[in-house]
Amino acid sequence: MADDKDGEGAENTLDIADIPGEERAAILLLSLNEDDAAGIIRHLEPKQVQRVGSAMARAADLSQDKVSVVHRAFLEDIQKYTNIGMGSEDFMRNALVAALGEDKANNLVDQILLGTGSKGLDSLKWMDPRQVASIIFNEHPQIQTIVLSYLDPDQSAEILSAFAERDRLQLVMRIATLEEVQPSALAELNEIMEKQFAGQAGAQAAKIGGLKAAAEIMNYMDNNIEGILMDQMRDQDEDMATQIQDLMFVFENLIEVDDSGIQKLLRDVPQDALQRALKGADDALREKIFKNMSKRAAEMMRDDLEAMAPIKVSDVEASQKEVLAVARRLADSGEIMLGGGADEFL
Repeated sequence: MADDKDGEGAENTLDIADIPGEERAAILLLSLNEDDAAGIIRHLEPKQVQRVGSAMARAADLSQDKVSVVHRAFLEDIQKYTNIGMGSEDFMRNALVAALGEDKANNLVDQILLGTGSKGLDSLKWMDPRQVASIIFNEHPQIQTIVLSYLDPDQSAEILSAFAERDRLQLVMRIATLEEVQPSALAELNEIMEKQFAGQAGAQAAKIGGLKAAAEIMNYMDNNIEGILMDQMRDQDEDMATQIQDLMFVFENLIEVDDSGIQKLLRDVPQDALQRALKGADDALREKIFKNMSKRAAEMMRDDLEAMAPIKVSDVEASQKEVLAVARRLADSGEIMLGGGADEFL
């Protein structure tokens, strides 16, 4: 019966006491961004780092129920420390927004303060993309479109990758033409989702989808899938394909980011990923990057690139995606302004 803890009734049977302390710590650290997690790890003893690090390495396949139990216990513990101001709703909400983003943070706080489960669509944000793909696979394309428009673009890109090539094209084109979902339709969709997992229905108007949403999802897709999709879309609707292409931010567009933005980006991008990404960059972009490094760092990077052995195109593209993910995170937090469609950020 132990397997039931990972099944549909897990939330009723899994207790925080069943989860070892180092695994709880690992789950919380994995819920943070790398910089925040590193800041916490610095304060641990070597043996503690080893135990927590091992737990993090083993945590490749965590069930959503286990993650939710740990988060809930953590928030309940925080509420006890009112004498230092950590028990307030504002503190919890702000801390979780900083760590997890506004949508996920609000979802968790609502569960703790109101004792509710996740709303149908919000629950999908916490699931593995493959799991979401299996849930919506047999739904009507319109439902699939709303779900993909509602979720974060990187998650939607992974979900779309699990669909057949023909279906991917139709779904991206549907997303591009979607503008608004009526409250009644959103409430009905929440109910449909909740038939497959626990939650509470909600009915709130939402402006989702559109060309920009389609472009953001395309940004996160594998380059091969993205290229095939774009070619197929041009065959069916050249105007739509052009508009989406204009809104997409690709690696070459980094040349349009100002020097201050490039410098902030370089502080957050791992050097090995940057080196692989620049292997496939043109001279103008390389010089833009070198100009915003220290003279010594730029010379070292030039030498490393010249001495670098040939690498697969797919590895270069994966590193460019990694750099772009950092750029989008900085843009979302308002720290830099991305070029190529900057009007969308004004």
